[in-house]
Amino acid sequence: MSRIRKDPLRSLTDSERTELLHVSQSSTDGAARVARAKELLAVAAGRSYSAAAAAAGRRAYHAVSTLVSRFNEVGIAALSPRHGGGRSKIYGDDEKQRIIDELRRTPDRCDDGTCVWSIETLKKALRIGDERLAHVGHETIWNTVREAGYSWQRNRSWCSTGKVLRKRKAGVVEITDIDLDAKKNSSKWPTGKAKASD
Repeated sequence: MSRIRKDPLRSLTDSERTELLHVSQSSTDGAARVARAKELLAVAAGRSYSAAAAAAGRRAYHAVSTLVSRFNEVGIAALSPRHGGGRSKIYGDDEKQRIIDELRRTPDRCDDGTCVWSIETLKKALRIGDERLAHVGHETIWNTVREAGYSWQRNRSWCSTGKVLRKRKAGVVEITDIDLDAKKNSSKWPTGKAKASD
């Protein structure tokens, strides 16, 4: 005897069905996303939760029931896993943008106590100036600045990597290197050991 479904799967839209089919046949998507897409398609085809779980290579129907309820609420976003434990994110996009804006601001010698931002002086300015960043640490600032494409130079200044100002007939324009990500990921040092000289 099958159980009564408290929260049955709503009817799929054409775009949702297409996306689920695409993800379920993907070889590059994460295994969890593929399994969830297969489960939802099986339930949409009229299978039971147990059969849908088996079709995706899983055992328990409880996870399928939870997935269906979540899909009814948020749609395709239900395929992506939620926060799986550990410390939750404290700083969002607004706080990260605030860090970058502060870095781009020219420091005042009297107010900030420096003429060039370091991580420490930037941290002090952020902690004083913004209540949301009252406990921001070195690692958060460093990671945010690096993700935004800035690097610390030997002349104690921050430089936006991959961008350069060029003089053109129409005026000064900013050019962005289209191969920036590939260059960041490639190593400039050889991986093999250097030969010892005789």
